[in-house]
Amino acid sequence: MKKVFIALAAVALFATACTKAPETKIKAYGWQGEGGKTTEETLQADFSKWKSHGLDGVCYNAGFNVEKQARAAKVAHANGLEYHAWIPTMLKGDADSSWYAVNRNGESAYNVQAYVPYYKFMCPNNENVINFLTGEYEKIAAIPDVDYVHFDYIRYVDVILAKGLWEKYGLVMNEEYPTADYCYCDKCIADFKAATGIDIKTVEDPSKCKEWAQFRCDVITHLVNHIADAVHAKGKKVSAAVFPGPDSHAKWMVRQEWDEWNIDAVFPMNYNDFYLEDAAWVGKITKEEVDAVNNKFPVYSGLFICHDWQNKANIKDPEGHGLIPSEIEEAVRGAMESGAAGVCLFTPQGMTDEHWKAFDKAIHQTYTKK
Repeated sequence: MKKVFIALAAVALFATACTKAPETKIKAYGWQGEGGKTTEETLQADFSKWKSHGLDGVCYNAGFNVEKQARAAKVAHANGLEYHAWIPTMLKGDADSSWYAVNRNGESAYNVQAYVPYYKFMCPNNENVINFLTGEYEKIAAIPDVDYVHFDYIRYVDVILAKGLWEKYGLVMNEEYPTADYCYCDKCIADFKAATGIDIKTVEDPSKCKEWAQFRCDVITHLVNHIADAVHAKGKKVSAAVFPGPDSHAKWMVRQEWDEWNIDAVFPMNYNDFYLEDAAWVGKITKEEVDAVNNKFPVYSGLFICHDWQNKANIKDPEGHGLIPSEIEEAVRGAMESGAAGVCLFTPQGMTDEHWKAFDKAIHQTYTKK
């Protein structure tokens, strides 16, 4: 009997020794766009590399192109990656001219754009736009290997730019300027008056009208939830890239009250350099975001990467800035200790070997929400 006991004990000890302890790793994603020379082979090379570096999923931008989204989604699944079909929602250069948002000066975004030529924003309150977008998203949701559709640019034009971008565009944005203040199309003006009794055209300073700001937040929320319902009906989930906050930035900069959206995950673009903040700010803004959603859906903190990090001090364009390798761990730690479900890199192709080394260390740690 003693020999049997010893034998059983030895087997149990051997089994314990051979059982690998579960790996400690936080959930990580990457935003990446389709390139002009993308093939199934290049996708395989990229996705397998990112998987080896600890990414669990990709938010991949191939727009509403069903064929390209299906190709990328298939390769992602072959590499064990969750696939989010990342699509810029409100930007379209070739829609009917009546579909576009109108600024406070009465200029259509079809003819006159704020900041950059590609800012051809459609009006989110236009029924034709809503129906078009819903139908396009349903086509993407029908792709078997798509796990999530991923909203981006589901908002208005930035009525206030992030402070780090002011110098680039030669602006001091201490007020809402008419050229970037949308939408004043006939339908938006009429719907707002019907809802509130206020004729926004007669208001001396529309930026001071809280009802007008909330109306536009509600318009975006309605659009998001309408499309999300259609996607959910296809058995797929919805995620979104959003501005930070929402109260501190997203609501008043682009009218995104995203804590009210009926989606399944949110990826705030917590790009500290855009706001002239250091890496520690990522943790502070993530706390606001986690508190805002109150467990409604997970928050994945978006991190902006500086590819040419050794030359960062000489890069004039703030959109060439971002986290350098020595800041990665602080940004990840801050996000996770603030309650994030994980992080998302913009972009994995921008990561250098030094970034990956720091990232590998940061994602293989145990964090406790403070």
